[in-house]
Amino acid sequence: MYLWRMKPAEVNLKWAALQQRISADFDTDVPDIKVMLFLIGVQELGQGPRKFSKRQKEELMHIANCKLFSQMGFYELEGLDQDGWPHWKLVKVIPNYTLLEQEMVIKSLMIDYFESM
Repeated sequence: MYLWRMKPAEVNLKWAALQQRISADFDTDVPDIKVMLFLIGVQELGQGPRKFSKRQKEELMHIANCKLFSQMGFYELEGLDQDGWPHWKLVKVIPNYTLLEQEMVIKSLMIDYFESM
């Protein structure tokens, strides 16, 4: 299973390094998972940084989750709406991971996402 591609210790080391890189690049505090999802969502939206409403921020984090889980075949991009926002379709059910497994999976997917940029 994808979850075990990296050992948890390796995920945690790479995650800490990624957090430090993002913190340095944006001259900000060390980002948590939510901040990283927001950044990925803004990147995937492709409209550059700007002010977003609370609802738009939630949608950006959803876009990020869909993009990340598309790497595992759970989502497919359906297309863009009239405002250029991507819409995704769930194509297979995401397993019921434990909280620790969820954290490891999302961190692993984020590491892969940023390493591929």
